[in-house]
Amino acid sequence: MLKLSKKGDLIILITVLAAAVASCAVFFIPQKSGGTVVITQNDRIVYKNSVYVNKTVELGDNTVLIKDGKVKMQSAGCKNQICVRHKAISRKGESIICLPNKVIAEIR
Repeated sequence: MLKLSKKGDLIILITVLAAAVASCAVFFIPQKSGGTVVITQNDRIVYKNSVYVNKTVELGDNTVLIKDGKVKMQSAGCKNQICVRHKAISRKGESIICLPNKVIAEIR
């Protein structure tokens, strides 16, 4: 058992525990949903609108589906299909990237 010799030790212990709990809480606070979906191809913005506007964006070999506040790479002409297997995004700061076709779908 921890033996506290002074009142000051107890205050320091409580302060350290409170700081630890507060710093852990930051990881469990959810990010804001929504925002604007921005789709770029070859470093050029090809689509920009609210994430709540349902739309299918065709970009040659890639198809991006925006539906019910979520963005998903529906299809891609690349070999590995990593972007298609990526989960749908819905929060600010998330993105889906198709490197071979230079397509980026991100929520800002």
